[in-house]
Amino acid sequence: MFGLGTTELIIILVLVLIIFGAGRLPDIGNALGRGIRNFKKAVESNDEIDITPKDDDKSADKKNEEK
Repeated sequence: MFGLGTTELIIILVLVLIIFGAGRLPDIGNALGRGIRNFKKAVESNDEIDITPKDDDKSADKKNEEK
């Protein structure tokens, strides 16, 4: 995992605990998870915009013309 060993990961975890404290650690994990999830969703989504009119719009226009 990125060339990091167990010792390096433990040192990073201890530094994070010292900087943020144990109470904020779940919040940081939650925010990181949401960020990763949103990134994956954005990468997998279709970037094209669908501009074709829906059938409901056509039927509503016909009803308005009849009046």
